Amino acid sequence: MPEISRFLGIVIGMFYRDHGPAHFHAVYGEHQATFAIETGLMTGDLPPRARALVLDWLALHRVELLRDWELARAGQPLDRIPPLE
Repeated sequence: MPEISRFLGIVIGMFYRDHGPAHFHAVYGEHQATFAIETGLMTGDLPPRARALVLDWLALHRVELLRDWELARAGQPLDRIPPLE
């Protein structure tokens, strides 16, 4: 999974040519979850604090995530997205 951001022990990535709807993956230790870019809905397992951090980051970078989603669907290199600070 190509990594597009990393912050506070959370790795954010997106698979090439993945199925819709637009989403990204978050890995935190042994926990993994998928977040819908448009709605923020999560499937998977993340501790509440990590989930809150990912949702804060998503709110700040929704436009960049949608752009990376289009790049991934086209098999193009993904842009890095700044971490949550």
